[in-house]
Amino acid sequence: MPSIIRTWFNVSVLIVTCFSLGVLSTGRLNVLFIISDDLRPTIGCYGDHMVKSPNIDQLASKSNVFHNAYAQQAVCGPSRTSFLTSRRPDTTRLYDFNSYWRVHAGNYTTLPQYFKSQGYTTMSVGKVFHPGIASNHSDDYPYSWSITPYHPPSFAYEKRKVCKGGDGKLHTNLLCAVNVSEMPLKTLPDMENTEEAVRLLKSAKETDGPFFLAVGYYKPHIPFRIPQEFLKLYPLENMTLAPDPDVPRGLPPVAYNPWTDIRKREDVQALNVSFPYGPIPKEFQLRIRQHYFAAVSYVDAQVGRLLSALDDLGLAKDTMVVFTSDHGWSLGEHGEWAKYSNFDVATRVPLIVRVPGLTSAPQELGEKAFPYIDVFRPSVRQLSLGRAVKDMVELVDLFPMVSELAGLKPPPPCPRSSFGVRLCTEGTSLAPSFHSPDRRPNSEDIAYSQYPRPSDTPREDSDLPLLADIRVMGYSIRSCDYRYTLWVTFDPASFQANMTDVHGQELYLLQDDPGEDHNIYDDDEHGSVLRKLDGRLHWTISLRQHLLYFNSGSKVKGMF
Repeated sequence: MPSIIRTWFNVSVLIVTCFSLGVLSTGRLNVLFIISDDLRPTIGCYGDHMVKSPNIDQLASKSNVFHNAYAQQAVCGPSRTSFLTSRRPDTTRLYDFNSYWRVHAGNYTTLPQYFKSQGYTTMSVGKVFHPGIASNHSDDYPYSWSITPYHPPSFAYEKRKVCKGGDGKLHTNLLCAVNVSEMPLKTLPDMENTEEAVRLLKSAKETDGPFFLAVGYYKPHIPFRIPQEFLKLYPLENMTLAPDPDVPRGLPPVAYNPWTDIRKREDVQALNVSFPYGPIPKEFQLRIRQHYFAAVSYVDAQVGRLLSALDDLGLAKDTMVVFTSDHGWSLGEHGEWAKYSNFDVATRVPLIVRVPGLTSAPQELGEKAFPYIDVFRPSVRQLSLGRAVKDMVELVDLFPMVSELAGLKPPPPCPRSSFGVRLCTEGTSLAPSFHSPDRRPNSEDIAYSQYPRPSDTPREDSDLPLLADIRVMGYSIRSCDYRYTLWVTFDPASFQANMTDVHGQELYLLQDDPGEDHNIYDDDEHGSVLRKLDGRLHWTISLRQHLLYFNSGSKVKGMF
């Protein structure tokens, strides 16, 4: 082949390859990072046949869909701080909403901060970091963001008396389907979030350089203040109760979540439900489930509009899309509601990652990647379920994965003592699952979660104890076959767990008990498995805390 033809051929291959991977001229992908609040994997692409989520399902059809992704703590502030810094709660030292990790633990680099340092324009819309002290009353601006984060004005009314009850009066209810035209400002927060995110996408299109846009939707977090038309998708007569509405046999009292925040809503207070074990009347349980599912479909509509705009602006081919949640939400399973536990329903989250050219074929000229799908109009179009990934993964894995897939060097693994290290990860990059989709998951992989309690028995602050009141920590490991949880004494002054002072233990055999309804810890039949899991959990916690306690004479500032 003549040299000039060979040169032309090589350049052509390079151009085609770059186009097929959706790579910008910088060699880096844009990132659209979408976070839903309190969303468990109750969506169609995860096999849920009740919930209508066509737009998220459409995203999943062009994505890697992680079926075993877990949050590190099932409450908003600690979870978001954890996955945005890629450090576990015992490293951020945040178990409630009342401290800022840069002051309280270490000046850790965040995911958007890292992208900003690499030349990205980073933008935040809605609930990304948890607002308040947990993000320095600034959403960690200007560290993490290039421009001031956006919060929708209508969110100021979220906890006010805007829910019309059966008496015709306005209340602060849990169930709050509304006529949007009657709402203050005649809109809702997530609608405003979508509008602002689309505006920022338009602005980003006109500027040079890659962008990182994080969009945090507030729903399906309570109260269920959503457009009332979404309830029509879920007629009450079609609703079913949780398949396991009873407290699990042998559950240690310390493990139970008494769903205190639900009880504070006026419509729930009117039920006069006994504390701590309830139960809520069945008819009201059905209505809670109806409203939650409707809230999921409402979020789906917002995601659909956002992705359709990304498409219309010609940005889809150059933009990685990540969709996830901060944790799950119990819908009556185990006699519990809300999050605040180590069960799968509280810790398992959706994780959907679309990388143009890698998880989906290049778009044909004029073809839309994300045409908007109206959830109210049944579609005969069949969507694939995406590329299912069965690996056991954690939200702390997001930072290294997103960095690597976008074209950046992922942060290095944290050393055992990481308090003085600004940029490192306590997770593992999930990028290999994109390059080797047919590989078999490692059955030994484990996801870690934890939850604090103020006492051995449920009390008013059991769901969310203040740091000073924490006396017990529940450390939980989830493998493909088992969940094992160890509840031990915890000192909030030193951030030390005493692994020899045990308050309760749980072991669930998931092949026979996928709902985690039968605690078999005391069954002799599973002694060998229990010893293996117990040894692994003790080693992980004790070794790391011991090493970190003696880090430069400081108290514990490390990872669990």
